Amino acid sequence: MIRSWPLLFIAIPLVELYVIIAVGEEIGAFWTVILVLLTAVIGVNLLRIQGMSTLMRAQRNMAQGAVPAMEMMEGIALAVGGVLLITPGFITDSIGFLCLIPASRQAIIRYIMARSTVQTGFGARSEQWQSDQYQKPKSPDEKPPKVGRTIEGEYRRED
Repeated sequence: MIRSWPLLFIAIPLVELYVIIAVGEEIGAFWTVILVLLTAVIGVNLLRIQGMSTLMRAQRNMAQGAVPAMEMMEGIALAVGGVLLITPGFITDSIGFLCLIPASRQAIIRYIMARSTVQTGFGARSEQWQSDQYQKPKSPDEKPPKVGRTIEGEYRRED
């Protein structure tokens, strides 16, 4: 996956350029530029609205004592969508708009989280995410996976 990043930075602009030229041949250069600018303006305004909505939900969850994990992931998806919308092109705009639609954004986040591996603790091993809960033991004899390392001790505050 990491090896394909440089290829993406070359392939995506070339494909975008091809699509912009093809659209420009059909509707004209002036209207193509207007359309690219219009999608960026609409996208930025939608991004602002969705961002504020996500921020308010996160604050409400924190006030109730819940961890706003989904809202934090949505914030990252909104940031990616914003970058894609500002980037000129129709393909990146389409993906960026998908990041702005709440249902598709949450579906993308769930898909990525279901297939992600994260480091837990002090890097001892990786755990697989499964829809906001840890992997449960398969049998009663099997112990649940350890998360992190606990160091017990006493402390005294000296001011």
